[in-house]
Parts: sequence; C-alpha cells; structure tokens
Amino acid sequence: MAYVRPTELEDALAYLATGERRIAAGCTDLFPATSRQALTGDIVDITAISSLRGIARTGAGFRIGAATTWTDVLKADLPASFDQLKQAAREVGSVQIQNAATVGGNLCNASPAADGVPALLVLDAAVELSARSGTRTLPLADFITGPRQTALASDELLTAVLIPHGSTAGNSVFLKLGARKYLVISIAMVAARLAIEDGAVTDVAIAVGACSAVATRLTEIETGLIGKPAGPELEDSITDAAVARTLDPISDPRGDAAYRSAAAAELVRRAVAQLLPKGRLAA
Repeated sequence: MAYVRPTELEDALAYLATGERRIAAGCTDLFPATSRQALTGDIVDITAISSLRGIARTGAGFRIGAATTWTDVLKADLPASFDQLKQAAREVGSVQIQNAATVGGNLCNASPAADGVPALLVLDAAVELSARSGTRTLPLADFITGPRQTALASDELLTAVLIPHGSTAGNSVFLKLGARKYLVISIAMVAARLAIEDGAVTDVAIAVGACSAVATRLTEIETGLIGKPAGPELEDSITDAAVARTLDPISDPRGDAAYRSAAAAELVRRAVAQLLPKGRLAA
C-alpha cells in the first residue's frame, strides 16, 4: 500500500491520474467501512491541502471547500438560509465526529441518510470536480446517482461545494426523525428554505432525505407554494399524497416505506410552520 499526504492540490490530482486511489479526509466513513485492521490499496490523504478547507464568499455566491469540517460550518458567519445546514451539521454524529468529518466526504460517501445532502440541495448546491485534465461543475442533484454511488471519475477529486447567491434568500430549518434524539441514523429528514415578501411566498425549497435512494427536492410542492399567503393555510396545503408522489420511499429495519412517507409529509409541514411569520412550533 502507498500512502501520500500532499500539501498542494496539483500533487493530489497528479497521484489520482496515475491509477485507482482512495481518498482520505475525515475518515469517519472510510474507517468504519473497512473490515480489516488497516486500510487497503493506495491512499491519497487530502487533509494537508489548506486550499480545500474553509468557506468563502465569492462574486457568484459561497464556496465551501471539500475538506471543510462540520465544526467549521457551525462556526462560520453565514446568512439565515444556511441555518438549516448548521442544524444538519449538529446531527453529523458526535462533536468529535463533527471535528473530523468533512462536507465533501459526506457527499462522496453518498449515503441515503447523509444529513448534509438535503440541506445543500435546498441551497441549489453544485459540486466542483477537479482532475489533472481540468475542472467541471455538476449540480449536487446530478452528482449523487444512487446509494453509495456518485458521478465522480476515478481521477477526480471533489474540491468544493458551490452555493449561488440567488439561492440564499429567506430563513431555513432542518428537522430529523430518528429512533432516539441524538447520535442516530435518520428515518426521515427535511431541509426547508422559505422567503416571504409582502406576506406571500416568493421563494421556497424543500428536500427530503433518508426516505429514498437519494435525497429529493419536492419540486411539485415548491411550485404550488409560490405566491401563496404566508399563513397557517400554507402548511395545511401540504398533503401526504403530494409528498408521496415525489418520493420513492425505501424500507429497512429503521422504518418501512409507508411510515417513511407519512413521516416525511409531517416533517415538511412542521418545517414550513416553523418558517412562517410568528410560526407556531409543532408540539
């Protein structure tokens, strides 16, 4: 096994161009998935590449380096539309895990229950994928193609998550349902962002995770809420059937498909209720 820990992105991409390599960042998913006492294969450790860590405002929006930890996200000065991302960050395992786990690793692991995915979907996130031959950008919705599957090529490294300014309006919330309060894999989770002007909804984004093979935006419901008065009737207009039409819920030991679908619909209603002016919290 060869292990390298480059300090420059160009060196990491050069190693990736020479053959199949495994990327090590926070390793909070990589080590638990390893059945042996040590990692196998050739490893490229990206934790020493300082350019991959941190959150910056750019002319186009926000750039989150792939090696940015969830603790970094929690400490960052970000608009209210990122509140739901910070709430999701608090759900990524324990504080020790949050100190090590990275935003890019959460996406590349591509778990259906990855807490960061729905939170980034409601910000219309895209991913920057870099290789020695060049860089490309993909919408996050196109990057994760299935459970533990992504569009990342073998010579590519996810280098950043990009958030456009146009998707940072409004307030936001993240809600998660699990078998217990803390340190649990989701049964269902919802991220929502709502912008209101003159008493009406002007922008809305809602995503559900842990219910389908990949996290999903509820575009039908979003479209139906635009222009509606921002009152209690907004929450009441979100039906179980409308949520179920978008989801393809999975069944596993944590919950069957029918339960997940109903739970997701209730979480969506609670999330919207919390974002309404003087929103009433669900009991």
